[in-house]
Amino acid sequence: MAEFRYGPVELYLVGFEGERPDPGVMSALMEPVESGHLRLLDFLLISKDDQGNVSIVEIEDDDTDYGLGDIALEEIGIAGEEDVEELAELVPPGSAAALIALELTFARTLASNLAASGGVVLSSERIPAPIVNAIVDAVEEEVAAEGVES
Repeated sequence: MAEFRYGPVELYLVGFEGERPDPGVMSALMEPVESGHLRLLDFLLISKDDQGNVSIVEIEDDDTDYGLGDIALEEIGIAGEEDVEELAELVPPGSAAALIALELTFARTLASNLAASGGVVLSSERIPAPIVNAIVDAVEEEVAAEGVES
């Protein structure tokens, strides 16, 4: 079987109030990492002052200031400079965000299995959770309305 060291990586830009994520935001981010569903590769803080000046802090070691606990960052710097610059544009002036690179650990196994079997992934596209849930809600409402009309 082909063994991949890494599976697909997704970059998440998570906005929050203040200069750093509060414990609730960190808990939401860390729960899937601690459960093994995701692997945290990189973590940056991006802030933008009221004039639009950007400040970027690369979190390399958690000295308990950021709430990473025992979680080690696996590939610091994997979020490339162009990615960081592009995503920093999305941070509104006077606010901050965390840019996190997450490996989809389940997808590493899938990619390895497909490669070993001779399969080639030609395309992969993510449908964001809010869109999936809105579609499912709309379909369920339509089915419920049709059931009432019958």
